[in-house]
Amino acid sequence: MRCVIARFPFDLVKSEVEHMMKGIAPEPAIGACAVIGRRTYPVKQVGQVITRQDRRDFTSDEVTRALTRLGFTCRTVPAEPAGPLLGGAF
Repeated sequence: MRCVIARFPFDLVKSEVEHMMKGIAPEPAIGACAVIGRRTYPVKQVGQVITRQDRRDFTSDEVTRALTRLGFTCRTVPAEPAGPLLGGAF
């Protein structure tokens, strides 16, 4: 499937994306994420691997659209709360 990420055209195939991500440890999943195999990766990490571009060159929306069109499940993972707030009324 042809898609454009950071103004560059890419011909992506689902099996090739799975192969490229094989053996890469996922970073902490926060924000926009994609499920590839049995692992959940941040889409910025996936975009960096499949395009070989710096993460600042593309948006997570561009990669999410491409991965969704390829058939991957993409979702937003909320950040975990930091813990109880200090101070306040007792």
